[in-house]
Amino acid sequence: MTPTFNKVHNRFKLNGNSFSFQDLKEVAYSFIKEGDLFEKEIGDFLSDWLDDNDFILVKTSGSTGQPKTITLSKQAMVHSAIATGDFFKLQPINTALLCLPATYIAGKMMLVRAMILGLEIDCVQPTTNPEFNSKKHYDFCAMIPAQAEKTIQKLSNIKTLIVGGAQVSSKLKQQFKGLKTNIFETYGMTETITHIAVKQINGKTTNYFKTLPNITISQNDKECLVIDAPQLNTTQIITNDVVKLHSKTTFEWLGRIDNVINSGGVKLFPEQIEAKLQSKIGPRFFITSEKDETFGEVIVMVIEAEDNTLSPAVFLDLTAIQTPKTVYSIPAFAETTSGKINRLKTMALVKS
Repeated sequence: MTPTFNKVHNRFKLNGNSFSFQDLKEVAYSFIKEGDLFEKEIGDFLSDWLDDNDFILVKTSGSTGQPKTITLSKQAMVHSAIATGDFFKLQPINTALLCLPATYIAGKMMLVRAMILGLEIDCVQPTTNPEFNSKKHYDFCAMIPAQAEKTIQKLSNIKTLIVGGAQVSSKLKQQFKGLKTNIFETYGMTETITHIAVKQINGKTTNYFKTLPNITISQNDKECLVIDAPQLNTTQIITNDVVKLHSKTTFEWLGRIDNVINSGGVKLFPEQIEAKLQSKIGPRFFITSEKDETFGEVIVMVIEAEDNTLSPAVFLDLTAIQTPKTVYSIPAFAETTSGKINRLKTMALVKS
């Protein structure tokens, strides 16, 4: 029988303690009234999850547009938790670590997975360098790339780590190679209730994302990914992500259609150029374009630094048309509320 959102698994534990559905209401109240900021955020979510509504309101990160609030079905979130549990073979009493803020969907879903699958979850402050017991074994954890990079010496005690919220750099993937932890990059968004596909990026690595159970994919006429996930959303989800399909359940991500640069009739994906440069440039940077009378658009780079000095050797792996015609520098990038680079606002600052 499929679990429902108004029940909590009898093996569920939060910070070492067992709680029933009713007990959690008191925990939520205590967190809201007496907890640290991150605990208040957990309390707010638990309070919403335990109320009489069959939906919750969730904020999007704003990485691909203005942040907005959307409505998600609680039962759809249950189905998402089950799909993740099935894919990673999570079992009751497996241990989990929450080190993401509960204000966004990734953190919320870690709690839902624990309540529905019967996981024993520990919650720690969601900083870029989260403090957790490196001697304790955790079966499952989710992080953003910055967290994984800063805690890399402690990851060996995590069996399965999913990394999302931003692209994983080639440099970080190299650091992951020697770890026994099974590390997966995720693909998803708030509208898909976190990840709908994953790919392993250490050990048995692959270039393809594999969808979770009961999710199939296709493309529209713009070659963008279309997601069929009837248990998560009653309608097809049409994304702005250009992909190469390999089957109805596997795909290769190429880049955002709204970032595509047309230079002299050649389509260029900034994300692919960035991947070639990540191991060669220390500060944060991104690839974008500006208008050009001859080619229509040309590649430019924006780097988070006091000056724009880069060795020509940095660009040796790029073709002529991929090589930035100009490198701009700016001391600090504009960011979204979730800490991602806001390319449009940053470029506006460069030009101001």
